[in-house]
Amino acid sequence: MPYYHRLGTVPPKRHTVFRKEGGGIHYEQLMGNLGFTGLQSLLYTLRRPTAVVAVETAWTRPLEADPDPRLRMRHLRSHRLETAGPSATRDRLPLLFNADLVVSLARPAVADPWFWRNARADEIVYVTRGSGTLESQFGRLAYREGDYLVVPRGIIHRLLPDAGREHIHLVLETPSHVRTPKRYRGAQGQLLEHSPYCERDLRAPTELPVHDETGEFPVLTKLGARVDRVVLDHHPFDTVGWDGCYYPWAFSIHDFEPIVGRLHQPPPVHQTFEADRFVLCSFVPRLYDFHPEAVPAPYSHSNVMTDEVLYYCNDEFMSRAGIETGSVTLHPDGLPHGPQPGRTEASIGQKETNELAVMIDTFAPLQVARGALVCEDPGYGASWLGEDPA
Repeated sequence: MPYYHRLGTVPPKRHTVFRKEGGGIHYEQLMGNLGFTGLQSLLYTLRRPTAVVAVETAWTRPLEADPDPRLRMRHLRSHRLETAGPSATRDRLPLLFNADLVVSLARPAVADPWFWRNARADEIVYVTRGSGTLESQFGRLAYREGDYLVVPRGIIHRLLPDAGREHIHLVLETPSHVRTPKRYRGAQGQLLEHSPYCERDLRAPTELPVHDETGEFPVLTKLGARVDRVVLDHHPFDTVGWDGCYYPWAFSIHDFEPIVGRLHQPPPVHQTFEADRFVLCSFVPRLYDFHPEAVPAPYSHSNVMTDEVLYYCNDEFMSRAGIETGSVTLHPDGLPHGPQPGRTEASIGQKETNELAVMIDTFAPLQVARGALVCEDPGYGASWLGEDPA
C-alpha cells in the first residue's frame, strides 16, 4: 500500500472549518476505495467538486474478441500496431481482456485537451518508452521510462508527455484495486524486509500547483465501455492541500530487486502488484541460479487456473526465441508451456540475464481483442516443434 503522504496546507483536525484568506471556506472531499474501509485521502479545494455544468456521452466502445475461440498459444507483435491517434486515453488499443482486466497499448504524443477519470477501474500505466508528468488533483508526479504509474479509480488526472520523444505505454484497467502483495506487508501495512522493494522506492506527487480558474473544464469519465464528458465550472486541480494514503504513485521496474536462489525460483518471486483476480510480476536483470548443476531456464509447467501473459520490454528472454521488444505472448490455462527447443540447453552454465519483461497472470481466461489480430504471429504455436540440439 502507499504510505501516508501530505502536500499543501491542511487544517490541524479533520472535518473542521478551514477558512480562506479574505473570507469563505475551503471544501473538504474524502476520496478512497472499498467504501469507508479502504485507503483514503482528504482533499481541500477552492470550489465544490460537485459543480457540474453538463454531462453527455463522448463515445461508447464495446470490446470485441477474436471470433476464433480455439485454445492455442498466442504471440502479438504489439509495437507494430498503429494506434488511432496521439491521445493517451481515447486512442488506447485493446490487446487482451476479460471481466477483470483490459490490457491496451497507447502511443501518446501530446497532452489530451481534456482531463481523464476512470470511475470504475484502477489503472496501471507501464511506461515502455518516453517520460513526462502526471498531473492530478493530488499534484504533479514526474515519470520516466520503466515506471509503473498506479492511478486509483476516481482520480482526475492527465499525462503530459515530454516533447521530442517516442512514447509507448502498456495500460492495464481493472475493476479491483491494485496494491502491493499481501505477503510482503506486515500487519500494519509496512513493506517487510523480504520484500523486493520498499516505501523508499515508491514515488508520490511532489508539487501542488493550485489552479484558481473558472469556466468550462471537461473531464472525460470512463464507465466501462462508455465514456461520458462531464463538464465542471472550474479547473479540477484547485486542491490547496491534502493528506492520506490514496493518490497516484509511481514505481520503477528498475527498482525491483530480484530474488534469486541456488535452484530455479518460481514466478511468484517476481510479483510486484496484486489485484483481486490477477497478479503482475517484473522480470528484471539478475544472476541465474548458482547450484553447480542448476538449469536456469524454467521447467515446463501447466497453467493451473491462470492465463500467463508476458510483455517483453527488450529482445532478450531466457526461455523464448523469436520475440522482440513489444511482443506479447499469451499462454492459456489448459495447455502446458515451457522453454522452446534448445533454450533449456543454452541456459545451462549461464551466469546472468539482462531480460526485462512485465508478466500478468489472470485467474480467468483472457480473450484476444479483434483489433490486435493484424500483429499476430500465426506460427508461434509451432515454434515448439523444432528439434532439440543433439
